[in-house]
Amino acid sequence: MVTRRKLLNLLSALNVSDLLPHHANAINRLSKTPKTLRVYYGTQSSKPPEYEMPSVTWGVIQGRKEKLVSRVIIFDYLKGLGIIPDELHDLELPSTVDVMRERVEFLQKIGLTVDDINNYPLILGCSVRKNVIPVLGYLEKIGIARPKLGGFVKNYPQVLHASVIVELAPVVKFLRGLDVEKDDIGYVLQKYPELLGFKLEGTMSTSVAYLVSIGVNPRDIGPMVTQYPYLLGMRVGTVIKPLIDYLVDLGLPKKVLARMLEKRAYILGYDLEETVKPNVECLISFGVRRECLASVIAQYPQILGLPLKAKLSTQQYFFSLKLKVDPEGFARVVENMPQVVSLNQHVIMKPVEFLLGRTVTVEDVARMVIKCPQLVALRVELMKNSYYFFKSEMGRPLKELVEFPEYFTYSLESRIKPRYQRLKSKGIRCSLNWMLNCSDQRFEERLQGHYIETESVGPRFCMGGKLELPGNDIMSDDEAESDDEILYTRTVSL
Repeated sequence: MVTRRKLLNLLSALNVSDLLPHHANAINRLSKTPKTLRVYYGTQSSKPPEYEMPSVTWGVIQGRKEKLVSRVIIFDYLKGLGIIPDELHDLELPSTVDVMRERVEFLQKIGLTVDDINNYPLILGCSVRKNVIPVLGYLEKIGIARPKLGGFVKNYPQVLHASVIVELAPVVKFLRGLDVEKDDIGYVLQKYPELLGFKLEGTMSTSVAYLVSIGVNPRDIGPMVTQYPYLLGMRVGTVIKPLIDYLVDLGLPKKVLARMLEKRAYILGYDLEETVKPNVECLISFGVRRECLASVIAQYPQILGLPLKAKLSTQQYFFSLKLKVDPEGFARVVENMPQVVSLNQHVIMKPVEFLLGRTVTVEDVARMVIKCPQLVALRVELMKNSYYFFKSEMGRPLKELVEFPEYFTYSLESRIKPRYQRLKSKGIRCSLNWMLNCSDQRFEERLQGHYIETESVGPRFCMGGKLELPGNDIMSDDEAESDDEILYTRTVSL
């Protein structure tokens, strides 16, 4: 009882504020606050808040003033490098100049220059760790070599904004589904990097579906895309279909057109109005018959995309000056071998000079070239061997060569010599045309028969129809063409 009383007296003598000074200060501050607070409802302050929500991208809470200051510092840094930041005003930028310096240095490290960045300054909005490194790693994984990554980004910088899982990987999967080889994916994307920005259900799918509908083999789509990936970005209604319809109207069957596209998909890239139609009109103006246009295009599809008027003018003048071939004869040469428009004149003169050196007159050489334009593309070494055999072994007059210049286009070892020996052993004398212008099976039938067929110009292939052979009544059953083997090719004599 006494002890308790002493304790109470001691506590009453002490000042509590001395024991808890910080609490006393807090109490004093609270006592100075106004007892009433004014709260406004339904009104909005004209002054913006001092702090905003943190950036999701950078994860740093910046005040508005600090943000403006850092943006000015970053812009000054970029201007010092020669980068024009005008397009970056509405772009979310990093909080410090050090982060921007890291981005610029990384882009320069992979091969981009200041000019490249100025061409697409929005690339500076891509985080190195969240955008650039994942995308470049994926591109390297699918076959684009590391030294070429800089060039790829330079050609298509928008790729750095893409999501690997959502946007890039589905496109690669689509290409694999078209039978593009895995090793060719990188090559295809380097040729046409914009593919990575296409929607699968859009232009790519419709262009493939249309090509298959006109007869292109689905298994050939992959090689076509590898050769010319730009076809996946072409609209059917405005680019592909108008070109196909125009070529069909010229007489090219869709089956032939499909085979042409399978081998030369780049034909789809020829502009219809600016290139294809003017070239077709140019061929007609130089004397090529309209009914032969289909065969000319089937033989040499590249002729649709050449600077044709200049080439035809040059070659026509050359044929007239050196070979004495008139314009009408030159038109027949183009019909039978349209590749002549791109043939080097030095190459043309070699076989011509060989024939002139064998006492063939200029007029006869002109007739030979008009009848068989392939002469001007032959190797002189092969022509020499065939000519010496013709003169020394066969002992025939030169006139027969003038009448059948196709003799030089046949192989000496595999066709001319064996057939001549067979005829010689049987004592048969015939023309060069009869001896050479037929298949091995037909030649054997001729030797076994007790007759010699009437001379003819040989089989002819008519565009859009079956193979027509003279003397079909004696053609063997094995040589008959089935419906599935209809030959839609140019009109030529074999």
